[in-house]
Amino acid sequence: MSESIGVPLWLVILGTIFAVIAFFSHFLFPSVRWFFRRSTNKAIDKANEKLPFKLPNLALTKRQVLIERLMYDPDVMQAATLYSQETGEPMRVSMEKVERYAKEIIPKFNAKIYFQFGNWICKKILQLLYRVRLGYSVEDKIEKIDKNASIVLVMNHRSNMDYILVAYLAMQQAALSYAVGEWAKVWPLEPLIKSLGAYFVRRGSGNPLYRRVLERYVQMAVEGGVIQAVFPEGGLSRDGNFRKPKIGLLDYMLRNFDSEGERDIVFVPVGLNYDRVLEDKNLLSENDPNAMKRSGRKVVFTTIGFVFKNFWLMLRKKWFRFGYAAANFGEPFSLKDYLALYGWSPKALTREQRIDHVQDLADELIEQIAAVIPVLPSSLVATVVLNNPNTEFSTFQLQSEVAELSEKLQKIGAHVYLPRNDLDYSFEVGLRMLTLRKMVIETVGIDGVEQTYRLNHDYKDVVEYYANSIRYLVERSQNELTV
Repeated sequence: MSESIGVPLWLVILGTIFAVIAFFSHFLFPSVRWFFRRSTNKAIDKANEKLPFKLPNLALTKRQVLIERLMYDPDVMQAATLYSQETGEPMRVSMEKVERYAKEIIPKFNAKIYFQFGNWICKKILQLLYRVRLGYSVEDKIEKIDKNASIVLVMNHRSNMDYILVAYLAMQQAALSYAVGEWAKVWPLEPLIKSLGAYFVRRGSGNPLYRRVLERYVQMAVEGGVIQAVFPEGGLSRDGNFRKPKIGLLDYMLRNFDSEGERDIVFVPVGLNYDRVLEDKNLLSENDPNAMKRSGRKVVFTTIGFVFKNFWLMLRKKWFRFGYAAANFGEPFSLKDYLALYGWSPKALTREQRIDHVQDLADELIEQIAAVIPVLPSSLVATVVLNNPNTEFSTFQLQSEVAELSEKLQKIGAHVYLPRNDLDYSFEVGLRMLTLRKMVIETVGIDGVEQTYRLNHDYKDVVEYYANSIRYLVERSQNELTV
């Protein structure tokens, strides 16, 4: 009984590993999970105490439950059966694809990360780069929206900063869920973005099974009261103007909407604008068919160079933030009221019959967004300079033109943001943004006092990009004030 038994070293190591795993699984992991679950539940309770729009049950449902609910949804099952018949692949394979799509799409919302870490990181990034302002908001009307209604924020898309800006400004009211493109499906962005409630969308996917899974998730989220944030344009503006709206997500939301039912869909138009869009030149280059497509490596090096350049300016105390970033929240827009006004019901129409109606609705939403775009200093100065491309302005002349344009826009109800409520300071900010980037050429007179300004034609497309942000409002002022 006292004899020794030889055991291979590899077996000892393997046994030790399994013992450690068993210990963690049975004793430590449940405690860790309990700790984080308790912490998250506290964050949920705290959020629901102060938020006007409470977190919906769907956002708090376990992700695996949502995945299974989506997988075995009758419409999805029917689509999987049809897909299997058309492609000839086994039903089991089709359902595996459905599961993969569901896992890809469905977010893993974490209230603690969203309201604590998310709020902190959004604030730090925005305050580092911009002076952030909530310009205009009908908060009293937004707070009166029926709590059973499904709310959809619809906004223009100027920058990838839009996601951060709107989430930060709306964080005191509600938790938002975004549709994000495949650009965000990289580690460590993917787990972070999913924990913040976003869901992934494959832009332009022609796969009917994928589209059906995505459609049913969007409908589940809207019906479940998850507040959506949607860009009707579908992508970033490449020239500062609004793009033609894409109606895919909007049509998904409307397809099963019952205009006689209890739940309404309420759209809230949100206008966004920046004194400087970080991606402006990259976006404009996509309009040039002769421009060389940049490699991923070049994009990385360009970004690093941009960061170091600005860091060097900071060290020399010559760095300015990129002006103002502002958002305006417009009047809530009831889908039920809209359908009653125009006399049609989405559920009663086929897709072919419905598509033109949905396009009209998308166009109406774009107009409402355009009407609440913030008019920022750089947009005003860019518009005046662009309208007079060959003029050599004195400081007084340029300032007078900017003041006149500002007054015209205010007369039609446009929301002109004047920093410190001071037009002179606003002019100074806008002009500085353009001269620092050499979009406007500054010439100092012989006496060193008199200065003149003119458009730098080498940067005309960039100046036009900023003028286009308020083009709709400028054209409206011209039409309404000349009648």
